[in-house]
Amino acid sequence: MSTPPPVAPGTLREAATSPLVDISGIHNVTDLLAARCAKAPDHIAFETRAPGADLTDPWRQISTRAFASEVEAAARGLIASGVTAGDTVMIVAGTQYLWAVADHAALYSGAVVVPAYDTAPESQLAAILTDARPVAAFVGTPALARRIATAAAAAGAPVPTLWVFEPGSGAGAARVGLPMSELATRGTHVTPEDLERRRLTASLDDVATVVYTSGTTGSPKGARITHRNLVGQVLNTAAAYREVVRETGNTILFLPLTHVLGRALQLICVANGMRVAHLANPQEVVRALAVLKPTFLVVVPRVLERIQGAAAASAREKKLSRVWDAAVRTAERWGSFLEERDAADPGTAARAPLGLRARHALFDRLFYRRLRTVMGNRIEYLLSGAATLQPELARFFRGIGVPIIEGYGLTETTAPLTGGRPGALAAGSVGTPLPGNRVRIADTGEVLASGIGVFAGYTDPERNAGAFVDGFFRTGDLGSLSADGTLTLHGRMNHVIVTSTGRTVSPEPWEQAVEAHPLVAHAVLLGTDRPFLTAALVLDTEAATEWFRRRGETPPAELSSPGIAVLADARLTAELSTAITAANATVPPSERAQYSRLVTIGADRADGFITPTMKLKRQALLDALRPTIDELYG
Repeated sequence: MSTPPPVAPGTLREAATSPLVDISGIHNVTDLLAARCAKAPDHIAFETRAPGADLTDPWRQISTRAFASEVEAAARGLIASGVTAGDTVMIVAGTQYLWAVADHAALYSGAVVVPAYDTAPESQLAAILTDARPVAAFVGTPALARRIATAAAAAGAPVPTLWVFEPGSGAGAARVGLPMSELATRGTHVTPEDLERRRLTASLDDVATVVYTSGTTGSPKGARITHRNLVGQVLNTAAAYREVVRETGNTILFLPLTHVLGRALQLICVANGMRVAHLANPQEVVRALAVLKPTFLVVVPRVLERIQGAAAASAREKKLSRVWDAAVRTAERWGSFLEERDAADPGTAARAPLGLRARHALFDRLFYRRLRTVMGNRIEYLLSGAATLQPELARFFRGIGVPIIEGYGLTETTAPLTGGRPGALAAGSVGTPLPGNRVRIADTGEVLASGIGVFAGYTDPERNAGAFVDGFFRTGDLGSLSADGTLTLHGRMNHVIVTSTGRTVSPEPWEQAVEAHPLVAHAVLLGTDRPFLTAALVLDTEAATEWFRRRGETPPAELSSPGIAVLADARLTAELSTAITAANATVPPSERAQYSRLVTIGADRADGFITPTMKLKRQALLDALRPTIDELYG
């Protein structure tokens, strides 16, 4: 698919949704917890488990009152330790309950929160420490405390006071950081009146947090997000999804809380009484579904692909592959029918054909019901974000009874900018603007954004000059608006390939088609300044290893080797040639990949090539594969 042409006269260029909530009477983000605690102090806000406990062990339930008490105690400790209004406080830890406590405590103390990924390399931590200059930092482990201290020293930046969630048994000179539990003791002399004055220091237009983008280009940028951004997005998004966000619902958070989407979802839940459980290890998600039985879940597409892939593998082991394939086709068709019914006039909506109803009922007994049970049997909606979801996968899950809301947003829009709505879901699109937000399509096809969620700019003023046009933020994404204001994305502007023959190609459609194969984690179409297109396919090493096991064959050593490697295995090449052929069939001949290479990325190098939200750092991969790319064109 080529880059979308300039917007033609008469085509919908702009869409907006009016705010649903008046936030003028709110001081800042901390009012969300304070109001919730006043309204329903005994409602269960969180579920936690002890470090190292199994998923099936009892989870401790924490009320809103108990959570607020922990937050206030930690905030008093920060104030007593010298944190003043406007100071920055860093959080570097995996997704867990204490992350929520630290986040709210820092905001209650009047500080600006600066999250960073616990997997970030030292160079990135040093850059953040230099830019943000935090006076204090919450870290998950003593090892992270040592990494922060080392990064600060390397950057010549002051070492912040380090508060450790899990201090371990280190002592004396070897110990770096103080137990977070000591904050409550330090702050006993800070009065409730002192805390309340500090809590209300920040206004809606003050910066609440600086979020450094994970950087698919390898260069993180500090996005200044205000209290108005967070409050406006949280309350308006909750109002737009009343069917999903409710007191009787619960969710599992496993996305990194450093990512603005995970953090915004946590605030939505805190403000509206939706119970939250945290998982630091995404590999535990599928098992956790049956234990915690969420009603709502935010996922990345790869999680959904793995759930479907596991079901397919189970069917193969039972010699039911052909039956399963028929069940997949039926679920996709049922999902399409539900979409068509949503789009139809309520008075003319047709009933599903008899044959489709019969097949769906049969496969529901054989497969769909079991899949819903694996997912906890209570999920009403999934929200897919952070990467592109294949339409067939969205229709499959809707067809088995688990509809998917597709959304779109960036760090700079404070999480969701657009989203599908229950009753109007359309696979392949990312919905209409959320309340209080506006989307415009530039003549170049770029998606522009304005509204309550759009951030206050980057910490580096030089980055702001090209980031805005006519008051709109330039997202860097290509898209188009349908007549009803629904946004469809067409790829990234900086991913567009211009071949030496002058052909302009958006690689995402081809890449997404190949990535539908369960053995492919990421596909990259290549060809800038080259006469034709080639591709690099990054393997899902776990799925590939399992593929060999099912065949009774020994996997190649490269699948488990460290670093980045180019794999030449005839068996995998033959298997994936079908995916390449199918993807090539969807585009014109000049936009097809002529040659390809299979690539593995070892766990030791994953952070260098994959973001915490499972996006590929494209340029880092291209740089590492430069000799291989040259060989492809040799």
